[in-house]
Amino acid sequence: MFCHRMRVTYADCTIGNHVYYSRYLDFLEAARGELFRSLGHPFLAWQERGVIFPVLEARLRYHQPARYDDELAVHIEVAALRRAFLTLAYRVERAADGALLLEAETRHVCTSLDEKPRRIPPELADALEPHWRPIAEPLHDPPTEIED
Repeated sequence: MFCHRMRVTYADCTIGNHVYYSRYLDFLEAARGELFRSLGHPFLAWQERGVIFPVLEARLRYHQPARYDDELAVHIEVAALRRAFLTLAYRVERAADGALLLEAETRHVCTSLDEKPRRIPPELADALEPHWRPIAEPLHDPPTEIED
């Protein structure tokens, strides 16, 4: 499992001192970029080779708010890797106490620069293998209890 640590900036927060909901997508993007960099394959290097990884779907489940100056640990695992598709699973925790703040998934397609799907390059699939852990239960809607 890859872990990227970061600190919440004042600009990430609302006047109520919690991270604005869409900023978590930026946190996931930063962590994903660091994962690829740690593999020796930063996104720019892939782009220069004519390969990009657009997001097809993003799912986020919020548990607790992060606040200004919190240090976050963004954990990433490869949940699925199939032909041209890559699904990453994330857990965002407050580093100080390990409190779960967010669970998320992003699904990507590997394409050429002209947006035509292509197989994930074998060297990338090999580099991602240590981070592979198929998720038994993907992120799904929580059970809803309705009282009459």
